[in-house]
Amino acid sequence: MSNKLVYGIYDDEEVLLTAVKEIRSKDIDIKEVYSPFPIHGLDHALGLKRTRLAIAAFFYGALGCIFAFAMTYYIMIIDWPMNIGGKPSFAYYLNMPAFVPILFEMTVFFAAHLMVITYFFRSKLFPGQTASNPDVRTTDDKFLMEIESDNDKSISDLMKKTGASEITVKELT
Repeated sequence: MSNKLVYGIYDDEEVLLTAVKEIRSKDIDIKEVYSPFPIHGLDHALGLKRTRLAIAAFFYGALGCIFAFAMTYYIMIIDWPMNIGGKPSFAYYLNMPAFVPILFEMTVFFAAHLMVITYFFRSKLFPGQTASNPDVRTTDDKFLMEIESDNDKSISDLMKKTGASEITVKELT
């Protein structure tokens, strides 16, 4: 394990993206990149895998639709049958068109809320957690690249060459 963190501050997202590509081409592993906004193509340049959040969203939506179907069936057929508009209350399929908005809304509700919870857990963002951003300027107008390495001199030189305006080295404890 490396014992130093090298932070490079960049002033422009295009310069940062070019620097990431150049540094990754030299087989140097970039631990993290902090940015005030999403940068198109950065995830590909960092070599990150495609997210599976959409697959989870599909399953969460299906769960919501099944829940809404079971809920409306139980309420309108078993627990409290009602004669609405002359429709018989013994057959769900005759009443189902009236429940389509409920099915849709519960599908969206489950997918949205469970995706947010899944995102927080996968990103390790828990309530009450202290901020782990190494430089607060990355929330405004700066971009930071973080590399873990023993050879901080060569990494610093490479970052300077790729356009870093500031370089900081921090010892890991």
